[in-house]
Amino acid sequence: MAKKSAILITPSSGNVFADLGFAEPEEELAKAQLASRIQDIVKQRRLTQVAAASLMGIDQPKVSALLNGRLANFSSGRLMRLLTTLGQDVEIVIRAKPRRRQRGRVRVVEAHA
Repeated sequence: MAKKSAILITPSSGNVFADLGFAEPEEELAKAQLASRIQDIVKQRRLTQVAAASLMGIDQPKVSALLNGRLANFSSGRLMRLLTTLGQDVEIVIRAKPRRRQRGRVRVVEAHA
């Protein structure tokens, strides 16, 4: 009988970018969530990359990068502008953090109608 080797499992913090040691993990997660919503809209509308590019006012290679998760050249602000061009409302809410948390945080929350 073969001997089983132990597999080390590290629980996630809930943010893969923090787990991987990114400098600004909350910003990276927010960008990924905004991009994911853009991907969902493009898919729901069955848009080609060329059609999506035309709607959003960017070129097709940028749409390809966005849809493939290559977000280095996209700021959160730019992703929010793309969402508004796709007919989405984007709201930013600022509130005091709870006392139990040391720092504030950035979150993207999708409203369901």
